[in-house]
Amino acid sequence: MQSKILSRRDLDFMLYEWLDVEQLTSRTRYADHSRETFDAAIDTCEQIASDLFAPHNKKNDQHEPHFDGEHVQMIPEVKAALDVFSAAGLMAAGQDYERGGMQLPVVVEKAGFAYFKGANVGTSSYPFLTIGNSNTLLKCGTPEQIETFVKPMLEGRFFGTMCLSEPQAGSSLSDIVTRAEPQADGTYRLTGNKMWISAGEHELSENIVHLVLAKVPGPDGKLIPGVKGISLFIVPKILVDADGSLGERNDVVLAGLNHKMGYRGTTNCLLNFGEGKFKPQGKAGAIGYLVGEVHRGLANMFHMMNEARIGVGLGAVMLGYTGYLHALDYARTRPQGRHPLNKDPAQPQLPIIEHTDVRRMLLAQKSYVEGGLGLALYCSKLVDDERTDPSPEARKHATLLLDILTPIAKSWPSQWCLEANNLAIQVHGGYGYTREYNVEQFYRDNRLNPIHEGTHGIQGLDLLGRKVTMQSGAAFAALKLEMHRTIAMARKRQQLQAYAEALSAALNRIAEVTATLHAVGDANRTLANASLYLEAFGHMVVAWIWLEQALKAVDKDKETEKMNPHDLGFYRGKLQACAYFYKWELPKIDSQLALLESIDTTTLDMQDGWF
Repeated sequence: MQSKILSRRDLDFMLYEWLDVEQLTSRTRYADHSRETFDAAIDTCEQIASDLFAPHNKKNDQHEPHFDGEHVQMIPEVKAALDVFSAAGLMAAGQDYERGGMQLPVVVEKAGFAYFKGANVGTSSYPFLTIGNSNTLLKCGTPEQIETFVKPMLEGRFFGTMCLSEPQAGSSLSDIVTRAEPQADGTYRLTGNKMWISAGEHELSENIVHLVLAKVPGPDGKLIPGVKGISLFIVPKILVDADGSLGERNDVVLAGLNHKMGYRGTTNCLLNFGEGKFKPQGKAGAIGYLVGEVHRGLANMFHMMNEARIGVGLGAVMLGYTGYLHALDYARTRPQGRHPLNKDPAQPQLPIIEHTDVRRMLLAQKSYVEGGLGLALYCSKLVDDERTDPSPEARKHATLLLDILTPIAKSWPSQWCLEANNLAIQVHGGYGYTREYNVEQFYRDNRLNPIHEGTHGIQGLDLLGRKVTMQSGAAFAALKLEMHRTIAMARKRQQLQAYAEALSAALNRIAEVTATLHAVGDANRTLANASLYLEAFGHMVVAWIWLEQALKAVDKDKETEKMNPHDLGFYRGKLQACAYFYKWELPKIDSQLALLESIDTTTLDMQDGWF
């Protein structure tokens, strides 16, 4: 039976026909690999996700973790699935051989992990955060910290978190007040509270390694205002002795669980640091270990935050993708109604996929989720290029592309693959919003992603306020270069020429409007409608991703005589989804750009008292 998590045919197309990831094997780091080893790794992910993650997805949602005052209780299937995940070596799949890893390319690692996101987003959060935590410490930690904390995380014995937000600060990290007092032995004692900490407490692993943002007080004993005073610390739930064995309990405790509308299988926590319930080494205060330099905490944490942003985007894609496949299966098997020209009640009802409006909704979903998956995999391959391309210029180019695409890779799928879930419910009709069908849960789970790792508003401010102008516009110039290459190739294919011109026009308009916005000279007015700018920019980027895919599909479409019906249908489906995006979606940005160009201040001028 075909998977309803992810289309393997589509994944293979993106990896091997479009992104040509086999070429990565020419690089030293991946020289031991081949398509066979890549496929074997993805096969393993698909099997474990299908057999152990997907079956308890609904149970995870219906029996969410609860706190009895001492311990977090959760269904046993979560630990069983994660134990198999770790035993398969997947926690370290992308790491060096010396660290027990497989040295898989990032794009292949993320392709495999996509199955876990689509199968059970709640359970997959635990390894997702642990991998990101490990990667951050590998970049910023000392050899001792890596040996003590990263090694057991990559083995699956310890799990990890990221602790940024606080109850009073939310996303405004400059306003955090968790203190880190230096101690004579070189450690720090942390006191404060952290809110919305995913995977912050559980008994799924031997230990939990918290990466915590806190402020070291200045010489006057006061916290330094703003982000400049922020440092990054390792704060383990249980202290680790010099020989690697577990020691005494650290002074970090669960104050309570937050109960969200989705992601219910992931514990979401308010954590108290240094409240004195536990007194490591005889006194209150959570013992922490500085990561990197003092006051460089936010820069170091951004390694994990940027990885998490792309990962959140991939998760949003996968929730939309599995919802689409569920809706497609339902539409093919649900008989209802007849064509407008054949109303004879004596005739059998048609599968609802025969109705044009249902096809419209399915085609919209296909355009969103396959476009979003393409964007996520493209960004993942950029990480490979940034790390392993033999050319310094190519590595720099990949870094610039990642800089400008990260806010889009996070936010566009969070908006439009959520819309795919909305349409999946609509395809199901009245059954769609009942708990007996999976699509209502997918929608609830995905609704969290527009908030996770920075809201749309924050990503819009980042894109318009910083990324498009950084280094005198170098990142935007790098993206324009790639898009112009695609446009030039598409102009040579008659079937794609109209799309090439539409993308060229959209790119030129975005560039014009960007210049107009930044010529205003007033940051409040320039950034007033940054979320709208993000949406328009994102649609342009995904139109480019679709044209990239169409270039491969249109060349294959010429080989119809050699092709089986399934493959022929696959490539023509790609071209039809591209056509949909260019005819139905890309034109939406015209009115958005006109509004942005007018420097409209309607929302900026609105006053509190007028609501």
